Amino acid sequence: MRSVPERMFLTCGVGVHREKLASFEMALRDAGIAYFNLVRVSSIFPPRCQIILREEGLQILQPGEIVHVVLAEMATNEAGRHIATSIGVARPADPDKYGYLSEHHTFGQTEQEASDYAEDLAATMLATTLGIPFDAEKDYNARREQYLIGGQIVDTTSKTIATEASPGGVWTTAISAAILI
Repeated sequence: MRSVPERMFLTCGVGVHREKLASFEMALRDAGIAYFNLVRVSSIFPPRCQIILREEGLQILQPGEIVHVVLAEMATNEAGRHIATSIGVARPADPDKYGYLSEHHTFGQTEQEASDYAEDLAATMLATTLGIPFDAEKDYNARREQYLIGGQIVDTTSKTIATEASPGGVWTTAISAAILI
């Protein structure tokens, strides 16, 4: 059976619980994807794939369904520790070519920093496959201009969540996910 996803949606969530696994479950619930059998896959954005709204994607799927996901996950039980997760997306201008998804999970970054990093990572991976020249020493905004000027990368986006770990020795888990349908 061959399967190339035609649609994808992005989601994220945070969960808190005294058990690490349960905090992960709570994050999945917060993201709206706890009732699927999630299968982690690598980071290719399929050719001709449409990005749809989370609500639209959730209506297509049914509980228990096997669903492919690119997942970024971060957990801590250190009160006050900042964690963030992000899924970056880079789509090529040519819809018949594949793009890239990146998973980023980190301590200490703001939501904007994690988002920029994930988008930069996805765009850089795509740029290297398309042969787009870029200067890795330049900051993300400068490289983004290089990517857009080349005309081969049409869009980058991300879904990011940043949070501060809860007090009391409980686990806080953050997830960001790309659900491929």
